[in-house]
Amino acid sequence: MSRANLNDLQAFVVITREGSFTRATAQLGVSQSALSHTMRALESRLGVRLLTRTTRSVSPTEAGQRLYQSMAPQFDEIELELAAVSEFGDTPAGNVRIQASEHAADLQGI
Repeated sequence: MSRANLNDLQAFVVITREGSFTRATAQLGVSQSALSHTMRALESRLGVRLLTRTTRSVSPTEAGQRLYQSMAPQFDEIELELAAVSEFGDTPAGNVRIQASEHAADLQGI
């Protein structure tokens, strides 16, 4: 699956979770127009409507709800794992190699 498809699925999950394109755009950092085009392209590729849109709300269709229930926990797990891995960046790890002359090493007790 291409990166674009994963980004489209993530956008779908955020829209469904938020129930709003406006709140989803704030989280995703994209324009409403771009997000709308992304959802239309995803629905076109899948050949099924995922979201019911009105001027006041967005809600998943039956197919959309099924996809959301399947995908949301997986994206949540990915986010948790990425956060856990990023904690390793805060702690120095690995070997330190020091090159010094014999005289300097003797003075430092190395």
